[in-house]
Amino acid sequence: MMTRVGRLRERAVADPENETEKRFRAIVEALARHPGVSHSNQGSRLFGSSALKVHDKIFAMVSSGGQFVVKLPKARVDALVTTGVGERFDANRGRPMKEWLEVRSGSFEEWLQLAREALEFVGT
Repeated sequence: MMTRVGRLRERAVADPENETEKRFRAIVEALARHPGVSHSNQGSRLFGSSALKVHDKIFAMVSSGGQFVVKLPKARVDALVTTGVGERFDANRGRPMKEWLEVRSGSFEEWLQLAREALEFVGT
């Protein structure tokens, strides 16, 4: 007999969309109405499979490794790395990028705030 926890685990494995993708979809919905913002599911060779852009420049995405990534000023990325929110994004090139943060922790609201910061940073 399968326990409730076993059924939940089975459902999680059967669900191909993980928590990061669900959160990112909600972020897309929250930011898509801003002028100049677009969403792409095509991705690029260097970056992830789903990206938010402002004036055709990526400011937030889900990496090919399934992580939420935002573009912020270097000093802000440094501070967030120091506090353990994330680490510098490395697009499998062996060299972490100074202005890109791979978010490792935080609530949905914190992710949305980081995406808003990234939108403002890239959009100006």
